[in-house]
Amino acid sequence: MPTNDKKRTLRFDFGLTAALCVVFVAGMVGATFAAAPLYRIFCQVTGYNGTVRQASVAPATVSERTVTVLFDANVGNGLGWSFRPLQRSVEVKLGAVAHATFRAENRTDWTVTGTAAYNVAPDDVGAYFNKLDCFCFTEQTLKPHESADLGVTFFVDPSYAKNVDLATTSTITLSYTFFPAPEAAPKPVASAGTPAKAL
Repeated sequence: MPTNDKKRTLRFDFGLTAALCVVFVAGMVGATFAAAPLYRIFCQVTGYNGTVRQASVAPATVSERTVTVLFDANVGNGLGWSFRPLQRSVEVKLGAVAHATFRAENRTDWTVTGTAAYNVAPDDVGAYFNKLDCFCFTEQTLKPHESADLGVTFFVDPSYAKNVDLATTSTITLSYTFFPAPEAAPKPVASAGTPAKAL
């Protein structure tokens, strides 16, 4: 028969083990919720996995080397929009600021809010592709059958030319996919009429 001291020790050990398990599980749950936003921030800072970087100012120098930027537009399930670039590509010098415009149209009979995910290909270019301004930084809301022209202002860092792995890469693809914004439910419209398109 275990003595009282041994019983107290066993109870203490069991309680300590249970407490450590609860702390571990709570930590893992917290890490799970934090992983996605932390990973997104890491990708935006480093350009990892083709994630475009956000910049506040353009470079002071412009290189004579040029690259061709192709534009790709997609729509996720459940959004009910059409979405396309107004130009298929643009040729830019490294360090020069460029602009592209996309057109989004809500083809439904209710107001819809969308959010755009983006990346560039090939993946290694993400560290050099910088956005000064972009429609993808905020959610976009379109009324029934409304259209909007959405712009992105960007540059490719001149240090791109120093990367020997990109010496033969002269084409970059900037790709967007619009998805329904989280917790954004469609809002029915009372009027049966179709409003004029707003551009």
